[in-house]
Amino acid sequence: MAPLAPFDINDLKRRMQGATAALKHELGGLRTGRAAASMLEPVQVEAYGSHVPLKSVATISVPEPRLLSVQVWDKSMVKAVEKALVDSNLGLSPATEGTTLRLRIPELNEERRKELVKVGNKYAEAAKVAVRHVRRDGIDHIKKLEKAHDITEDDQKRLDNDVQKATDASIAEIDQMLAAKEKEIMTV
Repeated sequence: MAPLAPFDINDLKRRMQGATAALKHELGGLRTGRAAASMLEPVQVEAYGSHVPLKSVATISVPEPRLLSVQVWDKSMVKAVEKALVDSNLGLSPATEGTTLRLRIPELNEERRKELVKVGNKYAEAAKVAVRHVRRDGIDHIKKLEKAHDITEDDQKRLDNDVQKATDASIAEIDQMLAAKEKEIMTV
């Protein structure tokens, strides 16, 4: 039987951070009624014979809290950018002025805000489950090390405690991220 790898708490923490980073990305995609350049990241424009990200043919800015401005660099690309924005299923309709497209962000109603909070809660719960899986893997590894007599029983208890502390810290971070997003969504 191959010897067990030594226990690495930093690897566990890094894996837990992966779950919180994924949550941050998912929460960033939830529309809050405020303009954010990141809302347009998934938009692909048909340009020069292929599909390219919007940000590679235009500059995206947020001149007002409820307005996005898309400044197209090549005048011949304006129609393609406009089409990509309309086809993007973001529910935004561009107002074109020369090479600049303006996108008004509509106000969210109460029902939609509550739906977004529910979606945020689902994302957060999935992140917590991922963190708990990492904890379980870590504790299983520690138990195997103790069973193989690579560490003492006291070491096992100390390492289990370290894993639990890392888990608690990650779960607390997830809760903070969710609370901040809920506040952002529910604030008019």
